[in-house]
Amino acid sequence: METWYFVDSGHCTPAMNMALDEALMNWHRQGEIPPVLRFYGWAPAGLSVGYFQKVKGKIDLEGVERHGFELVRRQTGGRAVLHDKELTYSVIVSEDHPDMPASVKDAYLVLSKGLLEGFHNLGIEAEFAVPEGKLDTTGSAVCFEEPSWYELIVEGRKAAGSAQTRKKGVILQHGSIPIDVDDVKLFDMFIYKNERVKERARRAFGDKAAAINQLIDSRITFDQTKEAFKEGFETGLGIHLEPFELSDEQWKEVERIAEERYRTEEWNFSR
Repeated sequence: METWYFVDSGHCTPAMNMALDEALMNWHRQGEIPPVLRFYGWAPAGLSVGYFQKVKGKIDLEGVERHGFELVRRQTGGRAVLHDKELTYSVIVSEDHPDMPASVKDAYLVLSKGLLEGFHNLGIEAEFAVPEGKLDTTGSAVCFEEPSWYELIVEGRKAAGSAQTRKKGVILQHGSIPIDVDDVKLFDMFIYKNERVKERARRAFGDKAAAINQLIDSRITFDQTKEAFKEGFETGLGIHLEPFELSDEQWKEVERIAEERYRTEEWNFSR
């Protein structure tokens, strides 16, 4: 059984969260660390926009600021995600790993087996989404309004969203596992033609997305969710997870990346 590192980085700022994902990719590429599973939260809550996503005309920056959230741009594509009451995961692994398929879609299937097992550990009968026809037909800026290939759905509703990128031989897949969802705050993050259209979109959202505490009888905590999905990834990927703590020097490197990229307007608002 292969040993991967497990990084439990707690709740960090949006910029530090994205910077740590990038740093882990760099260290794995340089052969300093094995493949990694990372779990984390967000403090303050963050709105992450996809690498190619436009901010102007799509994201309500006043709404983001009003709620005390922070916007950050991800390395990965896709649409905006509000990271608040959720468990976020990252997987960092080489493209040439023997268990990693060449195609992005097939790699989603392999890595998302950990998510599937995590939901099963909570007694939630999740399954993989296999969309029919063309995706992204709504033009919405909201990630959880439509599932993509091999994302996790429960009773037809999206229960986890993921995004993947590949850079210089290393795969980063990270994603959001909502524990609770405040759809009022969520839809304050986006620009709509008028309040009537926003309200209609908000009401429809409940039929498209589901959080863990909407799917089980007893409420579950962040730490309980973390344990269920840690076991899920070990089972789903057939790996052993070894806890890994960053050194002071490594944290300084993460801080440098955050300052030079993820805290800058040039990066976050360039599109």
